[in-house]
Amino acid sequence: MTGVTWITTRKHILDMPYAWAEVRVFNPYLCVFISYLRIMKKEGIELKIAFILFNGVTFLDFVGFYDVITRLKYFEGTKDVTWDICGMQEEVTDELGMTIKMNKIKPDLSVYDIVFVPGGLGTRQLRFNQEFVIWLKGALNARYIVSVCTGSLLLGAAGYLQNAKATTHPFTYELLEPYAGEVAHSRIVHDGKVITAGGVATSIDLGLYLIGLFISQSEVDNIKKQMDYPYCATKILVV
Repeated sequence: MTGVTWITTRKHILDMPYAWAEVRVFNPYLCVFISYLRIMKKEGIELKIAFILFNGVTFLDFVGFYDVITRLKYFEGTKDVTWDICGMQEEVTDELGMTIKMNKIKPDLSVYDIVFVPGGLGTRQLRFNQEFVIWLKGALNARYIVSVCTGSLLLGAAGYLQNAKATTHPFTYELLEPYAGEVAHSRIVHDGKVITAGGVATSIDLGLYLIGLFISQSEVDNIKKQMDYPYCATKILVV
């Protein structure tokens, strides 16, 4: 993928929404991803996204990813994308006092294709909240379970990082170690259905990476131009 620095050579098969009679894999994207796009553009796909928010969240973790991933609605193959802002209560307040209303209160996460968890100081205590952790475990059947920054601590508390490689904010690598099979010092780590990213500035990179699993690179580049975003993601680990 143009502009991306890969630090792995392992084969990686994406979680495709349709079955294939035959798959030839020699590169993370050159074979599988191109075929995947052909099916998407021919058939189209409905995607439901859950954005999980909580008290003490870092809103920039959320908004950077949200702004990018919701642009899928502008493309023919993914125009039916829908999303919900989800939480344990009607309103949540970020680290600095900004409050936002949810449109879904503790919904069934099993109905979503992508479940996204941002970070923030609130994750330090929330990872021990059994009601929240049990609710987050309901995302097990999602196609992708995604986090930015210390959101990975919450994924870890829910058991999604067992025997997996994952990342988080560089200042909290040690906090992640009890939950993950291996803590990778990368900006984005894609291990199976779980995709984790580093600190707050990676939220946009993560959004661009994830939409690149559903649309072409040229379309991703057009989104970057619309956003006036000149940067290329580096240190992406695909397991």
